[in-house]
Amino acid sequence: MTTRLIAPSILSADFSRLGEDIEMINQSHADYIHCDVMDGVFVPNISFGIPVIEKVAEIAKKPLDVHLMIVNPDNYISAFQKAGADILTVHYETCPHLHRTVSSIKEAGMKASVCLNPHTPVTVLDDIIGDLDMVLLMSVNPGFGGQSFIKNTYKKVRLLKEMIAAKNPSCLIEVDGGVNFETGLNLYDAGADVLVSGSFIFKADDPIAAINHFKTL
Repeated sequence: MTTRLIAPSILSADFSRLGEDIEMINQSHADYIHCDVMDGVFVPNISFGIPVIEKVAEIAKKPLDVHLMIVNPDNYISAFQKAGADILTVHYETCPHLHRTVSSIKEAGMKASVCLNPHTPVTVLDDIIGDLDMVLLMSVNPGFGGQSFIKNTYKKVRLLKEMIAAKNPSCLIEVDGGVNFETGLNLYDAGADVLVSGSFIFKADDPIAAINHFKTL
């Protein structure tokens, strides 16, 4: 049976009361706190960086799942580790020397994850999958919250699950973008282990109940 983990994305939190939103996640059955770092270069938006991660880490009781949507991520691996990242995700599309990057993340004491944009086939990870702790599949084009789910993601999850089963069964599959109860159930059924959900959770009447419900899908 596929693991059912949930990682609320604080990109959709209310930044005027971020501490309260982190405490809400602490009180829920969430498994990770997902932190989207955007540089305005690799993606057409700017979110937050190391100072915010540091403050989140001070009050978070869940591991920090930090997703770097930035160019030159190698320059910041040590800084994000010191800031409190537990899992560090880099984009395949920004890493010409991916094995070196993954090795550096692990040497820094974090779990290593690689993200693929919607147009990038999962087969590009065939030679690195054995070294990864997690693969993040984007089910929307990265850079903004609240986008519609790309249905081809289900096929990518199933193909990736086959690769992982053959080469690295402990590697997790995470999916981010347009995740709600309907798409979430289908993703879990396809083989996803971790769901990232932002707008759907934070706009819910009861965010804690929404987070907890993902665990029962």
